[in-house]
Amino acid sequence: MNASNRRAAQSKRARGPKVRRGPLASVLSWIYAALLAAPIYYLLVSALKTNIEIFTRPFAAPARWLWQNFATAWNSAGLGQALLNSVLICAVGIVLTLFLAVPASYALARSDSRPARIISRAFAAGFLIPPFAALIPTVILAIRMGLFFTREFQMLYLPASALPLSVLLLTQFMRTVPGELVESAALDGAGHWHTLTKVFIPIARPGIVSVMILQLLTFWNEYLFSLTITGTGREVRTVQVALPTLVSDSTNYGVLAAGTVLTLLPVYIVYSVMSKRMQEALVAGAVKG
Repeated sequence: MNASNRRAAQSKRARGPKVRRGPLASVLSWIYAALLAAPIYYLLVSALKTNIEIFTRPFAAPARWLWQNFATAWNSAGLGQALLNSVLICAVGIVLTLFLAVPASYALARSDSRPARIISRAFAAGFLIPPFAALIPTVILAIRMGLFFTREFQMLYLPASALPLSVLLLTQFMRTVPGELVESAALDGAGHWHTLTKVFIPIARPGIVSVMILQLLTFWNEYLFSLTITGTGREVRTVQVALPTLVSDSTNYGVLAAGTVLTLLPVYIVYSVMSKRMQEALVAGAVKG
């Protein structure tokens, strides 16, 4: 058996036996898929319609495809700069989150001491604080730091708010690393940095990708702190703050739907790519195991 056939056989074993689905399961799957697809279809067709068509023929195809709705939404809400701001804030926020959470999770996963358990409980306690309760102290902190109405403070705040969930998730993933691998690395003279990068991170890669996806969706959809701290200026506002500017006393709902589609596309593309990477990491881990 050559190498390619051997890898294919290993991948097939990793996926496990094929499960046969009954007719009821197939019907329920299609119903579930239709329920998910219906609002997406409605949003897409609404983005190409006039207000009259949206209310009189909500699910019908547009009589005339108004592609100019996308250009109107792009220019009216300044979505170009807003998308750039959101991408920049999310990218920096995710990098900082992983930079802080991965080493912290490694330390907590390697230790079962009382201080480690106290620190883990402290991170868990972060879930008990509702976001709006931290709004006023966060605003005061931003003013004292001279970063009020700036993107930079949002880049610092979002990773701090994401640490409790990120650390707890990654700690659980890193605790699945077999002790034999850690002992083998120690016998080879590996230090903490080498053990983290060569042993823990490859095995915990599905968890890291999961954290990236969760925090991407959280950071991208964040509205309250973006509105309050970053502000509504066209140079610094995010897409979630820019999009409501399309709402007025005479709202063009076709333009609003088009703007919504434009703000969803980037995060959907990144989510699809990262989800595929997570599946590949899971399969690779199963084959190695």
